[in-house]
Amino acid sequence: MNPVLTHHSSPTSSTDIYPGHPYPLGAHFDGQGINFAIYSENAQAIELLLFNQATDTNPSRSLLLPEKTGPVWHGYVPNLKPGQLYAYRVHGKFEPERGHRFNPNKVLLDPYAKAIGRPLRWHSSLFDADGASIQDSAPYAPLGAVVDDHFDWQGDTRLNIPWPNTIIYETHVKGISKQHPDVSEALRGTFLGLASEPIIQHLVSLGITAVQLMPVQAFVNDEFLVNKGLSNYWGYNTLAFFAPEASYSNNGPLQAVQDFKLMVQRLHKAGLEVIIDVVYNHTGEGSHLGPTLSFRGIDNASYYKLHPKDKQYYMDYTGTGNTLNPHNPFALQLIMDSLRYWVSEMHVDGFRFDLTSALAREFYDVNMLSAFFKIIQQDPVLSKVKLIAEPWDVGHGGYQVGNFPWQWAEHNGHYRDTMRSYWRGDKGKVAEVATRLAGSSDLYSHSGRKPHASINFITVHDGFTLQDLVSYEQKHNEANGEHNRDGNDHSLSSNNGIEGPTQNPLILHKREILKRSLLATLFFSQGIPMLLGGDELGRTQHGNNNAYCQDNPLSWYDWNLSEEQKLLLNYTKDLIAFRKSHPTFQRRHFLKGQLEGQYKDVSWWHPSGREMKEGDWHDAVLSSFAMLLCGSAFHEVDAKGNLKQDDTFLVVFHGKESTMFKLPSPQDAEAWQLAWSSDLKPQATQVIFGGRVLKLERDLVSVYQGVRLNQ
Repeated sequence: MNPVLTHHSSPTSSTDIYPGHPYPLGAHFDGQGINFAIYSENAQAIELLLFNQATDTNPSRSLLLPEKTGPVWHGYVPNLKPGQLYAYRVHGKFEPERGHRFNPNKVLLDPYAKAIGRPLRWHSSLFDADGASIQDSAPYAPLGAVVDDHFDWQGDTRLNIPWPNTIIYETHVKGISKQHPDVSEALRGTFLGLASEPIIQHLVSLGITAVQLMPVQAFVNDEFLVNKGLSNYWGYNTLAFFAPEASYSNNGPLQAVQDFKLMVQRLHKAGLEVIIDVVYNHTGEGSHLGPTLSFRGIDNASYYKLHPKDKQYYMDYTGTGNTLNPHNPFALQLIMDSLRYWVSEMHVDGFRFDLTSALAREFYDVNMLSAFFKIIQQDPVLSKVKLIAEPWDVGHGGYQVGNFPWQWAEHNGHYRDTMRSYWRGDKGKVAEVATRLAGSSDLYSHSGRKPHASINFITVHDGFTLQDLVSYEQKHNEANGEHNRDGNDHSLSSNNGIEGPTQNPLILHKREILKRSLLATLFFSQGIPMLLGGDELGRTQHGNNNAYCQDNPLSWYDWNLSEEQKLLLNYTKDLIAFRKSHPTFQRRHFLKGQLEGQYKDVSWWHPSGREMKEGDWHDAVLSSFAMLLCGSAFHEVDAKGNLKQDDTFLVVFHGKESTMFKLPSPQDAEAWQLAWSSDLKPQATQVIFGGRVLKLERDLVSVYQGVRLNQ
């Protein structure tokens, strides 16, 4: 059927709008008026709707776009200015069985809108899954707002911190500042709250180099969550790929753009890169039962991957109901134009791509030679920023850790699982732990990639926090309203004897030691460490490992720190400083474990004081070993070609059992001195000679530094 126009006035005369230009897509102010251009391959006509106020239930003007060039519809309206609110109605056939869901009763957001001038309000008129609804969605649909891109950046540029020197801190824009007592109440939970002096001071003193922000692009607050009194706190359900999330500004939708830029500018001045988490694999319109907000009504068959046997349904590789179709050149252009906008206009330093495997599916299988990767490789803007893949999706063959192109870094899920498994006491893990410590060359070296391809992490936003990882063995997601069915059941966690909170001093001691050992493992590994924001504070979500809908103190950082939390924070600062001061932990090339002259760059040691043998790696009982990094075999150079220097270090990992460990000789030094330990006890700094047998308590990481006695 083809629905009729209802509940809105007829378009006005074409003398109110000129032909305009097909490029650039979106709405652009030229000083005299605004050019509007929108892609739709299968539409029959498109109306431009102009609204005077966000509270208007109907547009003040409705203008037919007078020109179509190829699949792009366009028109120019003189005398309009930035701040103008607008949307579209798109006419065409409503034939879901052929993939077409055109319905001019649905008011649609421009996919290129740079600001959300009015957020959506949930109403039945937004849906037409049961047929072409004649309800007009004009009073409820989200509206775009035309933006003036001018901003005084004061010479700001990307920082271009080398990958090997990068330390990433993943955080949520709102959560980090919402409860900070020293942040102005008006700024808490906003872009400017994140950019406030107390938060920046915390980040700088911590020592990280890059802030990775969970989604900042405008997102849908899902109806089913709103109906339960919850919200889409994490934001992984994008509505507009160009617009910053308006709720992160207290000063209106246009100011959200300015606030984001000011945030980036301030973080850059503090020496911190800004990486944003982007979700191009799907949109917030959900399955065929979801709302018609933008893409679905503009050209459903072009923007989405449809089921080949029944096009009224979507291919869902994302677990959200739909998958964007980058095989379509205009859908791919949308992604690339959006990425370039965030780099060129918003000055971000890189991207973390959610469920990146979905973007590599040209038809149905994952293809690392897809157009998406080829275009980024040759793009003069995007090829120069940090690119991080979440290297999986939920479809068949979607787990692609280690398979991405050479320009990409990846979240290393193998690293996370290996280190969690080892430290909770699983047997037979030392071989894989050593591989992960050394940078995961088994995953990345075969394609010419380097250790920085591995983004190492113990915890990340979707899962337990570090505190909960050592306090819970079961998820406790009841607050999400899904009867604890949501979230990952395979967390590889340990409660250390009691589930959840306890006052038992022995268990509390074990948990503190284990947190420190997990952090030490992270920062003494080759590759790029990523710290989950709040882990340095001992942040807990009380066992909730899927707090995506919890916009409340469960997710927000609690800055009222106990003495133990203050100690953990200082420990983390010192740990990061130690890593940054020693280039041997920030290598550009993989360790070889081979003799180069007199020494090996890395050797692996058994508790008995000898090098590990082949059979040792398969010893299911062995839980302790050491990694010796020889300073005399450290041959890397800096950016100017100067040879770097560092001392020799022995990093000892002792797992779930107390161990007698015989220290090897330090090769190019005369003795050892304890440089670091995850133990809570004060550490002696006396000189220790090779051959000394030490009794090592369980769950500890110790670092011994080679010293010369005559120095």
